[in-house]
Amino acid sequence: MEKIVNPNVHHIITFISMFVFLVVRASGQGTRVGFYSRTCPRAESIVQATVRSHFNGNRNIAPGLLRMLFHDCFVNGCDASILIDGAGTEKTAGPNLLLRGYEVIDDAKQQLEAACPGVVSCADILALAARDSVVLTGGASWAVPTGRRDGRVSLASDTSNLPGFTDSVDVQKQKFLDKGLNTQDLVTLVGGHTIGTTACQFFRYRLYNFNSSGAADPSMSAAFVAAMQAACPSDGDGSRRVALDDRSENRFDNSFFANVRDGRAVLESDQRLWGDSATRTVVQRYLGLRGLLGLTFGVEFGRSMVKMSNIEVKTGANGEIRRVCSAVN
Repeated sequence: MEKIVNPNVHHIITFISMFVFLVVRASGQGTRVGFYSRTCPRAESIVQATVRSHFNGNRNIAPGLLRMLFHDCFVNGCDASILIDGAGTEKTAGPNLLLRGYEVIDDAKQQLEAACPGVVSCADILALAARDSVVLTGGASWAVPTGRRDGRVSLASDTSNLPGFTDSVDVQKQKFLDKGLNTQDLVTLVGGHTIGTTACQFFRYRLYNFNSSGAADPSMSAAFVAAMQAACPSDGDGSRRVALDDRSENRFDNSFFANVRDGRAVLESDQRLWGDSATRTVVQRYLGLRGLLGLTFGVEFGRSMVKMSNIEVKTGANGEIRRVCSAVN
């Protein structure tokens, strides 16, 4: 028997489907590439030019912005809460005290407010600036999905889940897994240490009396221990900074992974990547071992950055577009 369908039903269903589509789209659910193509078409170019201008005056801006995004996304999602000033905010937490690059975000925001008032979020500015920093240091580019809203809450107490420089690989894996990031993402994103520096106070314990042994960390090469002891004497200035990748401090490449292989990783958490079979396999892949070309790190870094920058994003009515990045509206 032929089924009889009311012709109006099709039109009703089509109308409802279109209505739902428009509501979802208007509410800004999710991020997408080209989010500002109509509302602020110069958004990405303004951010890019601002980052380049600051970078030309201070190359340390690049690793600073990259690290800032990482620290923002791991605490209540990528919502620019790291940028908020005030007592007890994320900025004041121990792991964030040495972050650099806030002035770059503020500068870009000021220009964007002049061009497109109330349109571009601080969270998107930070995501774009991190990408541009990688490109300026020789890394591969990637398309950044935008459409984030800015969060209204920033608490120093929420930073306890940030990965630490003494974390074991298992602890690192769990912290990344809690954010929806797998082991490959872990190794890939830690590879961002191919640019930038760290202070002696964060690794000097490895050089002289590691685990109360009276000697250096045995996972470090002897030549590297000597070089680091010269740079960071036991009674020296703990704030003195050394390159995380002394083979190419200012260039985004895969030499960081050669350091991990050769016992030349500065941070203990980085060196431990070689001691775990799962993370070591990824390190080897980025070095071109086992028949691979070693040219995939740049592409994979972009992919992992997109995953990370979409952690717990706020969209639509779940956040706001701050007028200034250092304060909620």
